[in-house]
Amino acid sequence: MTATAPSPGPGPRPTVSAVRWFVWGDIDGFFGLALDNLVQVLVVIGLLTQVVGVTADTMFGRVLPGISVSLLVGNLFYAWQASRLARRTGRRDVCALPYGINTPSVFAFVLLVMLPVKHAALGAGQSASEAADTALRAGILAGIGSGIIEAAGAWAVGWLRRFAPRAAMLSTLAGVAVTFIAADFLFRTFAVPMVAFLPLGIILVTYFGGVRFPLGLPGGFVAVAVGTALAWATPLRDWNPVAFASAVDTLGFHPATPILGDLYRGLVEGHLTSYFAIVLPMGLFNLIGSVQNLESAAAAGDDYPTVPSLLANGVGTLLGAAFGSPFPTTIYIGHPGWKALGARIGYSVLNAAFFTILGLSGAAALVAYFVPIESGMAIVLWIGIVMVAQAFQATPRAHAPAAAVGLLPGIAAWGAFMLKQGLRGGGLGSPDTPFDATIAERLTNSGVFAGGVFALEQGALLTSLLWAAMVVEIIERRFSYAATWALVGAMLSFFGLIHSYAYTVGDTVQALVPGRATAWSVGYLLTAALLVAVRWLPNQAATHDP
Repeated sequence: MTATAPSPGPGPRPTVSAVRWFVWGDIDGFFGLALDNLVQVLVVIGLLTQVVGVTADTMFGRVLPGISVSLLVGNLFYAWQASRLARRTGRRDVCALPYGINTPSVFAFVLLVMLPVKHAALGAGQSASEAADTALRAGILAGIGSGIIEAAGAWAVGWLRRFAPRAAMLSTLAGVAVTFIAADFLFRTFAVPMVAFLPLGIILVTYFGGVRFPLGLPGGFVAVAVGTALAWATPLRDWNPVAFASAVDTLGFHPATPILGDLYRGLVEGHLTSYFAIVLPMGLFNLIGSVQNLESAAAAGDDYPTVPSLLANGVGTLLGAAFGSPFPTTIYIGHPGWKALGARIGYSVLNAAFFTILGLSGAAALVAYFVPIESGMAIVLWIGIVMVAQAFQATPRAHAPAAAVGLLPGIAAWGAFMLKQGLRGGGLGSPDTPFDATIAERLTNSGVFAGGVFALEQGALLTSLLWAAMVVEIIERRFSYAATWALVGAMLSFFGLIHSYAYTVGDTVQALVPGRATAWSVGYLLTAALLVAVRWLPNQAATHDP
């Protein structure tokens, strides 16, 4: 599964007949990817309506149709790209890149861009609905900024795939997979064992044990069907006429409509420049994450070109914003998992069709009413497990320590998230008891070094990449290269792209302030000096150094 597929030998040029646009495994892949995207859509609906105050008309008449445009364009492009790779290589196991809404950007843009704009608009005398519209315009402008970074960066980050060790690229994703994906859904599984254990068992025996179900039914389909039946047969889900009627009320045709006038108005209001400090790191986060996901796909045998893959991602974000979606899209983590499910090209086309219908019909609430997330989360949990395993299986055995190091910043970022959730649940993080430096002090005195956790949280993907790459070069005794990675860390921390954080009322956020993370910059410089000096120690010269 994780080894790179061999190149086809000499022979006639592969023909279109080698391309199979749909196989049974695409059903499994579709259920996994559609469920993942559906979760994001439901989160978007909840945040925009409950936190920002966006009306149902705006939510289902503008935002969801815009999301549908971005998902339609991106999924169809990646399906076409996979068909080209299949034709060129003559292989029938090519899997399209998974694609969808970028989860971290959803929370960042809502809580750090739209919510402050809403409060400022209310303070300026706007009504609640006017303030919500102003906030949504700010979010859409943030999406435009992120899309520009993603698209423009397509030509600038190809070097990362050429020079960064595979252990560094894959372990970075594994750190996210083991925490935000696997651990989160594992906790949810054990919270509702009567519903979630059996679907998880079905997924494990199907994809690890090779068990086949009668009539050729895909394991993912069986797991979702069984989980849904169990949810309705247990107290987890019961019939609620009011909730059902509310879901039905959202049904109707909601065509996607360009909102160029709103985009211009948002530019005049200055939202993009005011919140560029939020947009820039999120755009870079998305860009780097997509590059790492391309490397993950290459490790699974599907080596896609960097520039068109990233450019399509940026274009999808920009088109979504032009039609009303404030949220960037991204190449998803988990390509090896979808490929191991048996997904090829058709699952991406199915995903495009499903979300086009869902977004233009307002049916998201109705789908969520009948199919609870607990019925299908075993698939997402399995994807996380596969990603962690790949970090060790698809890299040289000697680089395993580097892969282990690369996991740690992602675990720290998740730890920071859980820590702050706990603090907020305990009553902190409000205007009366805001977050400040005394929180880190008190936690440190109790043995929790929150300052280090918060520092690792900011730019966690870049930090993981830096340290894993550094350890690979140390293992290979290329100490000059290792020192170069340390110097990159010093530069990134100095300019605030990693380790630099500031307190808000209820959060710690990235602070793009040069010199704010000086202590970390100095630490990286000292590490670089050590790595350079190691070459001159007696009998310790790095034999592989230039």
